[in-house]
Parts: sequence; structure tokens; C-alpha cells
Amino acid sequence: MFRKKGYGLVVTALAFAAGFAVAQTAAQTGREAQFENSEVKVWKSLVLPNSPLPLHRHEHPRVLVALRGGSMKILEDSGQSEVHEWQTGKAYWLPANAPGTRHQDVNVGDSPIEVVVVELQNSK
Repeated sequence: MFRKKGYGLVVTALAFAAGFAVAQTAAQTGREAQFENSEVKVWKSLVLPNSPLPLHRHEHPRVLVALRGGSMKILEDSGQSEVHEWQTGKAYWLPANAPGTRHQDVNVGDSPIEVVVVELQNSK
């Protein structure tokens, strides 16, 4: 059948390709809940380039910690936007959104942005 040396190389190549394919399909824009109680809500967000989060809003102020930074455009449903430059390892304060507004987070860079958000639940 297969020569032992060639077979090992084929198996290794197939295993690498399968692992690579799983890693590529597993990563997608979205939020993953981390912790929640009456004081805080914590989640991790991954935003891939050109794959924005859906429209949403934040009723409470929050701290954002950039695990992998980048350029994030905050696109309001009104059409207004601003770009935030988040540096890896840095923390940022973000106020609650204005009443009645929603926005999308759009990664305008070429690498994924990953953040942990700690949203305060008992403040306005």
C-alpha cells in the first residue's frame, strides 16, 4: 500500500490541513458571554475585518480592554460614524449610548479585533 515514510507525511499534511480549516471556520464575528451578575456584564467580542457586529446599543457605561487592537469604526444607525484606534493591552472608557440610538462595530483594519467588555449594570 503506502510506504511508511510517505504515509506519515501524508497523514501529517492532512492533519495540519484539517486543523487549519477548523481554525478558519471557527473564527467569526460575535460576542461570547464571560460573566454576569447584578453589578456587571462581561463579554468577549471578536470582530473580523469587513464583518460588523449587528446593530445594537449600550444602556450602561463600560470599560473595553483590547486583547488584539485595531481600527474600529462605530457606525450609528443615523449614518454618522467615528473611528476608534484601540491599542493591544490598553483599556478604554465608553459611556452609555444616547437614548434611542443604535450602532454597529465595523473593523476597518485587515486583522481581527478582540476585546473584553465590562459593562456596569447599576449606573446611567
